[in-house]
Amino acid sequence: MPILGYGVYQISDPETCERCVVEALQTGYRLIDTASAYLNEEAVGKAIQRSGVAREDIFVTTKLWIQDTGHASTKQAFEKSLARLQLDYLDLYLIHQPYGDVYGSWRAMEELYQAGQIKAIGVSNFQPDRLVDLIMHHDVVPAVNQVETHPFCQQIEARQLMQEHGVQAESWGPFAEGRNNIFENELLHTIAKQYDKTVAQVIVRWLIQSNVVAIPKSVHQERIVENFAVFDFELSEDDMARIATLDTRTSLFFDHRDPAMVQRLNSVKLDI
Repeated sequence: MPILGYGVYQISDPETCERCVVEALQTGYRLIDTASAYLNEEAVGKAIQRSGVAREDIFVTTKLWIQDTGHASTKQAFEKSLARLQLDYLDLYLIHQPYGDVYGSWRAMEELYQAGQIKAIGVSNFQPDRLVDLIMHHDVVPAVNQVETHPFCQQIEARQLMQEHGVQAESWGPFAEGRNNIFENELLHTIAKQYDKTVAQVIVRWLIQSNVVAIPKSVHQERIVENFAVFDFELSEDDMARIATLDTRTSLFFDHRDPAMVQRLNSVKLDI
């Protein structure tokens, strides 16, 4: 799994999504992250076909939405995602949210994994207790847990637990979607200036050096290229320690354990 990929969350316009994925693949990205809930799998599939990059060189991730959890419905949802993506296998399939019949879904995903239709299976937004519980009751350990991870929410303890269980941490929202004025942060600006890089590049580099897979999103070609240009410098241990001081240990978005949020997410019915 590449340590750096391209995410397509909130790119709802099909033409824009297709263009951006083609540009990302041309830039050198080889990990593309989508989800059935993003309603853009079809555009991603078209971009992969257009790109000219060999299928075996692209690592494609998509996700199972809450309304499709359960053993039988997971297999149906998987086939629909595969058809929209115009693929005959997935590199990584994630349970998008820790709600619904995730245990029935995991058994179905284990079967698809063992049959070779999925190269790896994992989860997203699973808190440490939910992750450990899933591991203890199944044969296949999640390969990945994709969770909110950025300088203000660094998931230090959660990542330590993932490492102990052999689960790869992956960041969604690496730029916190601009919250907390992240691009104007004085410390990040100071560090970026030292390396003649942008704040975004420093954040991506910090994630890479923290062994966290990053999937930054942009619809602007120059930023797609910029976010990938992070392999020609390395943050010092001192700078990594300085970034660690930004951690608030809380989400900038929402708490997956909040009953109101659980009810809200479970109420989202997608026309997919």
